[in-house]
Amino acid sequence: MEGGQGRVTRNNPALSGVIWDVLVVGAGPAGSSAARVAAEGGASVLLVDRARFPRYKTCGGGLIGISLAHLPASVLPTVEQEVREVRFSLRGGASKSYRRTLPFLALVQRERFDDALVKAAVASGVRFEDTVVVKAVEEADGLVTVTTDGAALRARVVVGADGTSGRIGRYVGVQNRGTDLALEVELTRTPESRAYDGVIAFDWGTAPGSYAWVFPKEEVLTVGVIQARGEPQQTRDYLESWLRSTGLEGLEVERSSGHLTQWRAPDSPLRRGSVLVAGDAAGLLDPWTREGLSYALRSGCWAGEAAAAAARGSERALEEYTRRVLVQLDPDIRAGERLLHFFERHPRMVHLALAYTGTGMKLFLAVCDGTRTLGSILSHRLLGRALRMFGS
Repeated sequence: MEGGQGRVTRNNPALSGVIWDVLVVGAGPAGSSAARVAAEGGASVLLVDRARFPRYKTCGGGLIGISLAHLPASVLPTVEQEVREVRFSLRGGASKSYRRTLPFLALVQRERFDDALVKAAVASGVRFEDTVVVKAVEEADGLVTVTTDGAALRARVVVGADGTSGRIGRYVGVQNRGTDLALEVELTRTPESRAYDGVIAFDWGTAPGSYAWVFPKEEVLTVGVIQARGEPQQTRDYLESWLRSTGLEGLEVERSSGHLTQWRAPDSPLRRGSVLVAGDAAGLLDPWTREGLSYALRSGCWAGEAAAAAARGSERALEEYTRRVLVQLDPDIRAGERLLHFFERHPRMVHLALAYTGTGMKLFLAVCDGTRTLGSILSHRLLGRALRMFGS
């Protein structure tokens, strides 16, 4: 195998002369996981990202049980809060709380979390280059050439994990459904905000499919809202209203940001030739909650495993990656679509089910713990029949 030793470097034109087994574009959770697993599988791996690391990323930073199970041990210390209480409210009204002794969610700051994942990949032998902007992708004669702003990089297999609007996803032909706008602020914590230690809050909004959240971190509170793109002022108004109803409007805003989320169409491709997509680049997230970290970590690990095997000559490895995503992740995405459509029509029913029934809370906690998935829950005959009765 031709390749370099694992270390963090800056954009280096000299890498043009190297043929890598695996090139990973995008160093978020999906990309760094793919790079690490491919290197652990014996591949020479180059990981690149357009940003300079460490970098800020808009995200609630919630890790459910499935996510935690796919993390290397060195990343676990980035967890800043363990959640033991959840509060639900409807349209800014009175909240209903549930608390248990065992934590059911872990919270991270993406800047530290993503940086730790990259360092875990580097420790496994991955070469990392930041501030690399991909310009074009081409496959010929058994190699994929990725042209960047500073070099032409060649690899036997490429994994695209460069986000919703990334160059690799466009090359593969990813087709997504739905576009949501999330707005988020990070607020400086004060002694009074300690009431949110170990506590998360959700509010179901007035716009169809919208909701708001408060996620506590070590030094900040992450507060945000999300709804379908198209009414940006309405989204901003919802955020301001949510800050007032939580009593947090007086805290200092350290950061204010926004981003778009999308999810894959049922027939969207997951590969083109020797180029795979994973995480947001593949449209892998839950359409209802918009949770994507568990999808990114799982698909990234699987893509890295498949890429390393394909680089060794396995003819079925890349097909197996597609099959794995379609069997294990896509049913949950379709279930999330059904729940989103139901939630858009009946937010009060969803609120009552989650906040005021033991069964609803039990299922919520099971998803957080990683013992159940949305797909397995909606496969229940009676629940599926109930959703159909209400037009979902």
